Amino acid sequence: MAKLNVAMLAQTSALLPDNIEEVHAFWIAGGSCDGCSIAAVGATSPSVEDLTNGTIPGAPKVILHHPVLAVNAGESFMEPFRLAAKGELGAPFVVLCEGSIMDEGLAAETGGYWSGMGSDEDENGDPQPIPSSSWVTRMAEHAAAVIAVGTCATWGGIPAAAGNPTNAASVMDLLGEDYRSSLGLPVVNIPGCAPQGDNITETIIAVLLFLHGIGPLPEFDELGRPAWLFGETVHRGCTRAGYYEEGEFAKQHGDKECLVEVGCWGPVVQCNINQRGAINGMGGCMNVGAPCIGCTMPGFPDSFAPFYQTPPGTVVSSNISRVTGSLVSNLRKMTQASQNRTNKWNKDGNVPSGWGHVAEPSVLEKVAHFAYEKLQFKNSPKPGSKVK
Repeated sequence: MAKLNVAMLAQTSALLPDNIEEVHAFWIAGGSCDGCSIAAVGATSPSVEDLTNGTIPGAPKVILHHPVLAVNAGESFMEPFRLAAKGELGAPFVVLCEGSIMDEGLAAETGGYWSGMGSDEDENGDPQPIPSSSWVTRMAEHAAAVIAVGTCATWGGIPAAAGNPTNAASVMDLLGEDYRSSLGLPVVNIPGCAPQGDNITETIIAVLLFLHGIGPLPEFDELGRPAWLFGETVHRGCTRAGYYEEGEFAKQHGDKECLVEVGCWGPVVQCNINQRGAINGMGGCMNVGAPCIGCTMPGFPDSFAPFYQTPPGTVVSSNISRVTGSLVSNLRKMTQASQNRTNKWNKDGNVPSGWGHVAEPSVLEKVAHFAYEKLQFKNSPKPGSKVK
């Protein structure tokens, strides 16, 4: 099967019927810590309440079936899952997968299972757990979209790290590259350990608006990540990136400078944590002093080990920044000093501050500022000058 024909899919005006007011969302947990669920309920823009109450204009109301958040239990909870798996739900639905997909064949060899939900009777009438992977494969066939939430579901994550006994993998690994939902979408991936909650809910609503014919086709990259969320590196949006440019690096945790030499992989990791923050625009790894350990990336965690040690590439890049950054930093400090003075203070030769002594510029600094102003006002008259 060919790769996704984005152009053809984008031309579809409405993939869900216009009269659909509700879309069911089935949350299935595999090998996970429930951190993605916690992140999702912490979302604010939009919030889970916005989705489930149907308050977003143009978007269908979401009926959420979540094993932790549900108020019902037992067969009352499981019945919608069974109907969806057989294609008999009678309403469109999406599947949300949290956690890695573990190799149930390995567990079955000793009569066990890794993760599951609900049970069926075996030939002896005894209840047997239904593996999470079975729910995913059965429901994916009829789903309008399958969305993998968190790094464990998107790439395998920590449960798939080297030496694990479960042969854990991702939802993409389970369903394969030829998988398409009932409405033509491959698996959508929202990585992060855990992802920002807003990344989860924003992607869900973007997909629903498109499927309902209200919004445009969301842009995804070649790995199925929302491109508008994961198209830039952590470093490009980092509040400490200016220190890197000027060759100033933290020597220990708690320092204010760039963190690459204490183990930050931000220059190569695709994530928007610094721009969006962790919850409600607040927090975020580097914003609170923590180096990036690459948790949104397919290679996590093995490719980023050992944590909190200088990445090899930093030896080259940071030393280049030290050489160029020292010059840039000194030039900027000279300009900063001149711009921290009013015209009157320059004319009087004194800064009347009672807070501390401000040194007068040296001859070299005056010459540099004169040259700087010549360039600054090359194509524009200097304020207060006589325009010829």
